[in-house]
Amino acid sequence: MSWNEPGGDKKDPWSGRGDQKGPPDLDEAIRSLQEKLGGIFGGGKGGGSGEGASGGSVKSLGYLAVGAVVIWGLSGFYIVDEGNHGVETRFGKYVATTQAGLNWHFPAPIERVDIVNVKQQRYIEVGYRSGGSEQTLGSVPKEALMLTKDENIIDVRLAVQYQVKDAKEFLFNIVNPAVSLKQVTEAAERGVIGSSKMDFVLTEGRSEVVAQIKKEIQEVMDSYKSGIQITSVNLQDAQPPEQVQSAFEDAIKSREDKQRLINEAEAYSNDVVPKARGAAARQLQEAEGYREQVVARAEGETSRFSKLLAEYNKAPDVTRKRLYIESMQSVLGETNKVMIDAKSASNMLYLPLDKIMQPTAGQQSSAPQVSTEQLQPASIQQEPTVRTSTRGREARGR
Repeated sequence: MSWNEPGGDKKDPWSGRGDQKGPPDLDEAIRSLQEKLGGIFGGGKGGGSGEGASGGSVKSLGYLAVGAVVIWGLSGFYIVDEGNHGVETRFGKYVATTQAGLNWHFPAPIERVDIVNVKQQRYIEVGYRSGGSEQTLGSVPKEALMLTKDENIIDVRLAVQYQVKDAKEFLFNIVNPAVSLKQVTEAAERGVIGSSKMDFVLTEGRSEVVAQIKKEIQEVMDSYKSGIQITSVNLQDAQPPEQVQSAFEDAIKSREDKQRLINEAEAYSNDVVPKARGAAARQLQEAEGYREQVVARAEGETSRFSKLLAEYNKAPDVTRKRLYIESMQSVLGETNKVMIDAKSASNMLYLPLDKIMQPTAGQQSSAPQVSTEQLQPASIQQEPTVRTSTRGREARGR
């Protein structure tokens, strides 16, 4: 009959303790564990004396302690990646800053290591928030709206990039460096914008405003010993509030139209003024040349008249006659009338002398030109005689 069948003696065939109804003996369980550990570390079996069992237990515990210490010591090795710094603290107090590579420290709970990335470009956004794809989600009026020097409200959106230059100062001197930097940025931004006019901020003063904000942020963060280095400050956008955006755009358009008209006027002035100056200079030169010409001609006429007067004083009759002949030649040389003596032309064949005397096309008369000023004295004296002689000859011809 089986031991677990009804009517059986219900004795355990393996342990022989079927008649024991109480819990197992605790001393026996401890002794069994000691025997197993002794077998692992080379101790005796459970059949030894009490002193031997106690010595083996102490030795086993010593081995366990040594193994635990070794494992604990090995856990103190750590690796600092390139671009990072490790800050070691012992019971919360700063000990050292380690560079990239394999390092060791007393494991926890004695020492602790905080790894700080000193090459990472960190940034904060003031006045707006953006997603991961740099897509602007919108303005934050509480941060973006500020007052300018000329009492105008402007919407400014700023992005600040920074790095950690001192890992120790970054961890211990400021509780929350990012929040502190944002507050300092807002304060510096409002100070610079408040001391500048709106047109200056929106147009030619953007770079100057950004440089001033960066300088003030760095000075304040250095005074805090924050361990932060500001690398760049970017003015993402600066514009009037949305409520007056359309009116401001109209004002900008009017200003641009004004500047365009001014540029066109200046271009026209640059085109016309040089031409007018050139024409004026040309007229001045022509007048100067004409003046010199008239003066030279007058001086020449004066010199000629003086020489003629000297000859006239020497031989008045001959000079008077010569002047009369030259004057008549200049006066009658260009006419188409022919005067002949009636006595010498009584038997003369009349030819079309007027046609013969006409100059051909393109041929210029070679008769000498005598100015009226030169002949005026002689012509005044001889004009009555000439007219009388001519009339007498014509009468005799008839």
